[in-house]
Amino acid sequence: MDFDWSNPDYTLVFQARIERLKRLRDNPSLLPGVRAWYRDHPADFINDWGMTYDPRNIEVGRPAMVPFLLFKRQREWIDWVVERWQARRPGVCPKSRDMGLSWLAVALADTLCLFHDDMAIGFGSRKLELVDKLGDPKTLFWKARKFLEMLPAEFTGGWNARAHSIEGLIRFPTTGSTIAGEGGDEIGRGARTGLYFLDEEAFLARPETTEAALSQTTNCRIGISTPNGLANPFATKVLKWPAESVFRFHWRDDPRKDEAWYAKQQAELDPVTLAQEVDMDFSASVTGVVIPSAWVQAAIGLHERLGIEPTGQRRGALDVADEGVDMNAFASMTGILIDHLEEWSGRGSDIFATTQRAFFIADGLGLDGFDYDADGLGAGVRGDARVINEQRAQRGMVEGRALRALTVTPHRGSGAVENPDAQDVPGRANKDFFKNLKAQRWWGLRRRFEQSWRATQGMEHDASMIISLARDLPLLDKLTGELSQATYSLNAEGKIVIDKAPDGVRSPNCADAVVIVAGRTRRRMVIAPDAVRRA
Repeated sequence: MDFDWSNPDYTLVFQARIERLKRLRDNPSLLPGVRAWYRDHPADFINDWGMTYDPRNIEVGRPAMVPFLLFKRQREWIDWVVERWQARRPGVCPKSRDMGLSWLAVALADTLCLFHDDMAIGFGSRKLELVDKLGDPKTLFWKARKFLEMLPAEFTGGWNARAHSIEGLIRFPTTGSTIAGEGGDEIGRGARTGLYFLDEEAFLARPETTEAALSQTTNCRIGISTPNGLANPFATKVLKWPAESVFRFHWRDDPRKDEAWYAKQQAELDPVTLAQEVDMDFSASVTGVVIPSAWVQAAIGLHERLGIEPTGQRRGALDVADEGVDMNAFASMTGILIDHLEEWSGRGSDIFATTQRAFFIADGLGLDGFDYDADGLGAGVRGDARVINEQRAQRGMVEGRALRALTVTPHRGSGAVENPDAQDVPGRANKDFFKNLKAQRWWGLRRRFEQSWRATQGMEHDASMIISLARDLPLLDKLTGELSQATYSLNAEGKIVIDKAPDGVRSPNCADAVVIVAGRTRRRMVIAPDAVRRA
């Protein structure tokens, strides 16, 4: 059923649960099958029977204890954790503040222990009092006990807090499973668990010590945290681990939050706290960021807020992965709007296959061609594109349509600046201000996002320079983080130098694709081969 998250009414939810429980109690033979289903579908169990607690409900006339109804991203998180656990692989989850991840983690742990024999799940945090302190609602184990207490007896196996729980430990009598909690530097040392949740990992006092202590504890450790700069193992994992190991939980994934909520955060929080804890910006406190997070956030859905219909040439860009762990990325832009973004791994493939896929994407988007990163491995795209265009000319009609030749244009970030004697920045010739084309394009994108931010603030701005990011853009959360990852400095000649991967983090492939497609502030004229032939 549809649910109004902004003004929740739980009447129908409670009625459905009462009817469901009555059917089970009238037909106890159904229970084994139901339990078997919940064993393999923990999200359904939490959504069907779970309760959660929020004391802020009382001030608006709603009960503090309410049904734990999962929205789409929460279900995806549960599925991701279970997949990580079954694959015996670790994962990290960067999150915005106040996303309910603590409740979600303990609810999943309780559910797994209720339906699996001999499970051992661990929870750790920088302080033991954050994991468990009897009677304190802010602790993880208070939430875990409360979740169990509110379940129907048919599923708890006789569990009760007095008999089966002490500080730092919850036991499950019918399955023999346990949940244990620890705090401090040596969490996990000597213990063995099938699944371990590390809460607010980025804020550990001595993370390297904790890493060593937990190294042999479990095959599946899930780190959960809001960002806390780049100088910690959590940030390194988020920015360097492969995509399947990282689950981003952004406030825009929460149907309870909207632009009015975000505006309130902007009014109440300082820019660094807002960027770090709400917008998930790992570079919030880093000096020399090329594109500040506030500017990026201002551009999301900007064309809608300004009442602009994106028109003009649609163009695309391919960023080629330069090593096995990196991803290829393709972005497209119509007028001022970044309207398409996708990435894929090139691992086990080659540049020809990458180029073929880029052609396929361009065809689907109706593009006449695309620019591509011609540095490094991307240099091979030119020859592969020529071969593909020749093959298209030979094949002629395919499924009743002609395969067009596409214009594929190299972008060499390491090369010389464009329009060297012009002044992209007033007062300095481009050849004197930028080290190379990469610096020029990143700075050009910076200027576009700055003008977009100024437009949202009612300040004087250049309307021809603004840029907008589609609200439903795939990989939007990842892109926004990558756009604020790059930093700049001045070299010995006083020219701008861009560092796309400070502190050794992964190359920002999605952001690089956007830089290629949108960083040029003066567009060149491109005449498609088909147009030449027609002329």
